[in-house]
Amino acid sequence: MNLSDFDYFLPEELIAQTPLKDRSSSRMLVLNKNTGSIEHKHFYDIIDYLEDGDTIVMNNTKVIPARLIGEKEDTHAVIEVLLLKNTEGDKWEALSRPAKRVKVGSIISFGDGSLKCKCIEEKDEGIRVFELIYDGILYEVLDCLGTMPLPPYIHEKLEDQNRYQTVYAKNPGSAAAPTAGLHFTEELMEKLKNKGINLCYVTLHVGLGTFRPVNTDNILDHKMHSEYYELEQETVDIINKTKETNHRLVVVGTTTVRTLETVMTKYGKLVPTCGDTDIFIYPGYKFKIVDNLITNFHLPKSTLVMLVSALAGRENILNAYKVAVDEKYRFFSFGDSMFIIDK
Repeated sequence: MNLSDFDYFLPEELIAQTPLKDRSSSRMLVLNKNTGSIEHKHFYDIIDYLEDGDTIVMNNTKVIPARLIGEKEDTHAVIEVLLLKNTEGDKWEALSRPAKRVKVGSIISFGDGSLKCKCIEEKDEGIRVFELIYDGILYEVLDCLGTMPLPPYIHEKLEDQNRYQTVYAKNPGSAAAPTAGLHFTEELMEKLKNKGINLCYVTLHVGLGTFRPVNTDNILDHKMHSEYYELEQETVDIINKTKETNHRLVVVGTTTVRTLETVMTKYGKLVPTCGDTDIFIYPGYKFKIVDNLITNFHLPKSTLVMLVSALAGRENILNAYKVAVDEKYRFFSFGDSMFIIDK
């Protein structure tokens, strides 16, 4: 399969620069993956598609202020570091820019020196492994020195940093938000629970594997970077009961899809576990548990477009995206939503 198979035309003015005042008032394109039929709704209408006993699974990762601007201690060159993945203890994989200035042994100091990063390994694509040196609690230090790592296509300043977090964010560790969940409000979640709909969670810390561009013409040559995930017993039990009773399982976001499908692929069933995943889902993939998906509108030629194409069919997805462009939906992180349904 060629990268161009997953391209589409998007006018720049449709890229959402700021979040809506009311999260749940975003528009929602409902795509029936079996018939290709399309409905136009708002996200708060999601409750009308669900009934007592159905389950929604969400990714409760929390974005950390992972973008840091510092300087090399020896040359005072300005260096940007984007923390991607905690590998062990105080060791982190990170993107550095300009990477050519960061060699093994380089020490980058941030702020008043309350945080320092010592490069201990050089990897490809501008990735370095750093040992973080600090006093106290790391996430408190990052709160003082770091900023939210907004995607490069967002040019407006984010007034409220919490708008790049889901309302149910809990476990810190992501370099980007699981944006399909940004549409939920606490009020909507309460309404869902009152209707008898189960809400449960996985954790996948969003890193390079999710948002790294595909740079190979043949998508099979693309290498996914690994991301850390966790699946707990409570979620396993809820999902299994949902499936056993033939109720609808709705997965929120491609990161949640990748977590569940990783576990199913590895064990043949859902089990409480944790680990790293580099699963790459593209057309031809046979889904083992996911059939309904809440997602956003993704970048052209991205692994995320490939994943939703695997679930709903490439022709259905590209047609839905064309309709969304024609109807002037808002795209990407702060944009509108899509609900892919199985029936």
